[in-house]
Parts: sequence; C-alpha cells; structure tokens
Amino acid sequence: MRGRVRLRLLDTRPLRHSQPFRDLWIGTSVSQAGGQIANVAVLAQVWDLTGSPVGTGAIGLATGLPMVLFGLLGGTWADTVDRRAVVRATTAGQLLAAAALCAQALADNRNVLLLLALVAMGTSCSALGAPARRTFPVRLLPADQVAAGLALTNVSFQAAMLAGPAMAGLIIARWDIPAAYAAQVASMVVSMLAVIRLPAMRPEGADAAGGRLRPERGGWRLVLRRPTLWGSMATDLSATLLAMPIALFPLVNEIRFGGNPQTLGLFLSAVAVGGITAGLLSGTVTRRRRGGLVQLSAAGVWGLALACFGLAGPLWLALGCLAVAGAADTVSVVTRSALVQLETPDAYRGRVSSVEHVIGVAGPELGNFRGGLLASATSASFSLVFGGLSAILAIAAVAATNAPLRAYRTPPAHTKPTVPDVADAAAAAGQVS
Repeated sequence: MRGRVRLRLLDTRPLRHSQPFRDLWIGTSVSQAGGQIANVAVLAQVWDLTGSPVGTGAIGLATGLPMVLFGLLGGTWADTVDRRAVVRATTAGQLLAAAALCAQALADNRNVLLLLALVAMGTSCSALGAPARRTFPVRLLPADQVAAGLALTNVSFQAAMLAGPAMAGLIIARWDIPAAYAAQVASMVVSMLAVIRLPAMRPEGADAAGGRLRPERGGWRLVLRRPTLWGSMATDLSATLLAMPIALFPLVNEIRFGGNPQTLGLFLSAVAVGGITAGLLSGTVTRRRRGGLVQLSAAGVWGLALACFGLAGPLWLALGCLAVAGAADTVSVVTRSALVQLETPDAYRGRVSSVEHVIGVAGPELGNFRGGLLASATSASFSLVFGGLSAILAIAAVAATNAPLRAYRTPPAHTKPTVPDVADAAAAAGQVS
C-alpha cells in the first residue's frame, strides 16, 4: 500500500540522491520566480512609458527573437566546451542584465528603447545557456530518474508562473518597480551560486583541454534521422501550433464572461494549477518506461481539453477544461524532454536541445498567431474546437506512422544508452549541418 501511494505522488528521488541536481534545482527555482517578478515589472514600466499596446507588444520581439537566434548558437557552444562554463558565463550575463534593469529603474529612465535593449540582453544570455542547461539532468541523474528530475523542474516553473506575478504585484504596490528588479537580482545571485557548485560537464568525447574546436556537424539531420526524436518534437509542435489558446483568452472572456479582468486571470491560473497538480502527482508517469506512448496520449488530451474549452458555457467547466489542458501539457513536456535527452548522444545534446528549445519557443507563439487569425475570420469557439481537433488528428498521424516512438522505453537505471551511439549518430547525420 505504501509503495502504491508513493507512485502517485511527486517523485523526489533526484533531490534525495544527487546533491548537484538539488543545488541546480534550488537555483533554477529561485531564478524562475525572480524572472516572473521581473516580467511583470517590465510590462508595467513599458506601459507607464508608452501607454500603448504596441509598446507592450514590442516586449515579445525583444524576447522572442533573441530566444530563437541565440538558442541555436547556444546549442553549438554547448557541444564545444564544458557546459558548466557555458551556464556560468550566461548566468553571469543574466545577473548583469538584471542589475542594469534595476539601475535604470532607480535612475527613472524614460527611454523605452534602453529598457527593451536590456530585456533583450538578459534574454540573449538565457537563450545561449538554455541548451547546455537542458543537458544537465541526464548527466547528473541515472537514466530512470531523468524524467522525475524534469518533472521537479517543471513543478517549480509552474509554481513560479502562478506565484511570481502575484508577488510582483505586491512588491510593486508596496515598494515600486525598482524593488521588483532588485528581487530578480537577488534570485540571479542564488542561481549563480548554485551553478558554481556544479561539477564540470564536458561533452563526452571532448579532449582533456576542455573540448573540441569543431564539433561533429549534423544536429538537425540527427533529429530527422531518428524517429523517436522527430516524432517527439512533431508531437509537441502539433499540439502547440494547432491548439495554443492563450491569444484567444481575452476574446472568450469578453464574449462569455463580460470582459471581467479577474476571469481572464483565472484562465491563466487554471492552466498553471493543472500543471502544478500534474507535477505533484508526476510519480505516476515518471516511473513508467513507455515515455513515447505517454507523451502521445498527453498531447491528445491537451487537444481534446481545449476543444471542450471552446464549447464550455459555465465558468467552472471552462476552468476545469483549462486545468486538464495544463496537466496534460506538463505530462507531455516532461516525457518529451526526458526522451530527447536520453535518445541523443552526448556529443549532440547541445544542438539537439537547441532544436527542442526553438520548437518550444516558436510553436506556442505561432500557434497563438494562428488561433487569433482563425478566430478573426470565424469565431473564438470555432478556432478553439477546430484547433483542438486538428491537433488530435495530427498527433494520431504521428503515432500511426512512428512505431519507434510508440514502442519507446526508458533505459533501466544506471545505464548510459546514448554514449556508444556517438559514432553511429555521426554516420547517420551524414556529417552535414
């Protein structure tokens, strides 16, 4: 009975068994909360400076473009030198950007371009380090605990998404915008201390001097040649590109619930609550070895829940559908991330992680744009229902045509399944970029 109860709860083995992972998790959790606080501060300051939705929309450009560009560059860097050094350098850059944001707010800066440039600087550093960070759990944990470690990271992210904006509102109301930026500075100091304590993590196969000058090329080709990798990423892209609902929240709120801003906030909170709940119960899925089947199923539930949200009338039903969607998204993200890391040879993990990062960034943004365009031509309900059902059909097509993904099993504990495959992966990639 005790074992059955444990299976249903959050799997905390990575925190108990690996001090480096525990340090990384604490630092990441704190920095994510600080980042959410700073995001609200940036939004408030840009609105104060411009009073225009175009100005606040420009924040998306200042963050989205650096994420894509520097995320791809970061993948190559992560496969060239010690990944700990990459994350140390980029975390230091984020700390400097946070300190500069705090300084400009204290100086009562009135130049919105300067503010957006500092936001872009911090985002660029974060994107450069993101692929290297994604490789840490698989290097710090045994194979059977990688999914559990990613679930713990996702729980802290969802908690930051839920609590960070509320904390920002309290801080800004009591101490003004500079205090919110100061909170981010403090959080980045904690993150920097955690990264400093990590062991060295050179790409496997790198020379003793710290890495190769020219890593094997073929990161994108490797993804396309391995059915488990392209299938997992195609599943995620199908779900986000065809069924992302965030851009439609204001329209749904206006039509069905009178445009109440509290209701709009509840939509976002419901997704986060679902994600946190799934994370807290993630032991149910992180111990299961059929990761590909779990991801396909969770992505299908995401599409179905959002189609139901498009038809839901009562508020409680709409929020319930969003909570289910948030839970399904968490399960899908955790299983996909674990599969990608475990299926990728270490010499390629940085670049494959950068591909995953770009898909994770671009998919939701393009999905929101698609949903908004379709809703403007039809209706919010049609866009949500059509998008959700389209996502289910696309995911079913991936499942039907990708037997290796359906059959994928997580390697047993204390195995390193990807290391012997480096030479084979290079051959499969054709040594071309």
